Amino acid sequence: MSPPEQQSASDPGDDEQEPDYRFTLANERTFLAWIRTSLALIAGGVALVQFVPSFGIAGVRHVLSLLLTAGGGILAALAVRRWQRIQAAMRRHDDLPPTRIPLMLGVAIFAVTVAALVILLVWPPDGG
Repeated sequence: MSPPEQQSASDPGDDEQEPDYRFTLANERTFLAWIRTSLALIAGGVALVQFVPSFGIAGVRHVLSLLLTAGGGILAALAVRRWQRIQAAMRRHDDLPPTRIPLMLGVAIFAVTVAALVILLVWPPDGG
């Protein structure tokens, strides 16, 4: 039987190689940073419902909480997919795939911030 290197060289289309472990670990650290961010969004959503007083409009606190919590879950799923795509690109020695995750996250957090500020200014929390 031939060595694995010779077997993979004879297979057409099987030109993937394990990347340098430093790049793999850097990819993993980036993935974990995205996961920490998603956990922070989820924790913020839970904290909003549990510790923030009700706003002047019924249900606003729950809507903001749902947005934060859902955003955290979506970000976690996007982080997994991004990690997989980068790992596959490194194995094929391709260019790294572009991402819009930072832009989407920034816009979403900005939108939630503006919404929360408007709500706080127009309809302050009950009880003063």
